[in-house]
Amino acid sequence: MSDRPTARRWGKCGPLCTRENIMVAFRGVWTQAFWKAVTAEFLAMLIFVLLSLGSTINWGGTEKPLPVDMVLISLCFGLSIATMVQCFGHISGGHINPAVTVAMVCTRKISIAKSVFYIAAQCLGAIIGAGILYLVTPPSVVGGLGVTMVHGNLTAGHGLLVELIITFQLVFTIFASCDSKRTDVTGSIALAIGFSVAIGHLFAINYTGASMNPARSFGPAVIMGNWENHWIYWVGPIIGAVLAGGLYEYVFCPDVELKRRFKEAFSKAAQQTKGSYMEVEDNRSQATPWLLKLAKRITLISWDSQPVYMSTHSQASPGEAGPQKVSQALPVMVPTSKGTRGQPPRIW
Repeated sequence: MSDRPTARRWGKCGPLCTRENIMVAFRGVWTQAFWKAVTAEFLAMLIFVLLSLGSTINWGGTEKPLPVDMVLISLCFGLSIATMVQCFGHISGGHINPAVTVAMVCTRKISIAKSVFYIAAQCLGAIIGAGILYLVTPPSVVGGLGVTMVHGNLTAGHGLLVELIITFQLVFTIFASCDSKRTDVTGSIALAIGFSVAIGHLFAINYTGASMNPARSFGPAVIMGNWENHWIYWVGPIIGAVLAGGLYEYVFCPDVELKRRFKEAFSKAAQQTKGSYMEVEDNRSQATPWLLKLAKRITLISWDSQPVYMSTHSQASPGEAGPQKVSQALPVMVPTSKGTRGQPPRIW
């Protein structure tokens, strides 16, 4: 056993790093349903990346490349994500996108502990899906394997803004379509999300490759080893997703119960702040005179280390502030000198 203090064994994180606290933080992940959800996210991302990236393969090769069919790519991405949401939405929620998962964390729909496993499963599924596509595609036509890249005439800032915008519209569509408070949604939620993905691709393929999904860009980047401006496809989509989720959940369509709690919390905080200033003013103007007078009249009666009582009686004059009469008895232990048994009470 080490003789070092416990705080030093914990390190910088302090007592929060105890095993009990860690178990509480990850309480929801030790269930069969949760691991089914994580597996669903992994499998959905694998299939999505495999199918959608397959549409980006130019079968004309490097010598005679065919024109890029933007409609084909956009519909393949959109319909693939719609199919995966329809298949796995009731199991895991159908995130299939780390940016969506982060937005769900920021709107308190999923815990941070669960989101860590979700994002890890999504990234792993994207890598394996891109790897399978690389294995089954002839080397002469594999090309860039759908690696997302910013157009040569654009800067990284332009690419970041484009990814932020297209991810914003995607995540806003997800929150609006899946809002349980709405009663007017009659169509297919999965198809609405798929159309949102397709629209983003139709607009942004020529700009940034239209990622909208950090894991979708991460998988082929790992397989091909191409990391040029890769940070854009994490920062842009995550910022756009958080903005979309926050605006919808807290500004445009806030939950009634949550809105009431926030209102009560703010009003309570304002009342407490106001009361503290009033209390300070009262202590200075009123409470001090009668408390000082009361302290002068305190009498302690001692009986040979027996429990005795401190009695206080005060009668304030009519013109003084404070309570008109104070009468209470408080048990205290008073040390006494030897040989006081049987003697009259001594005034301390």
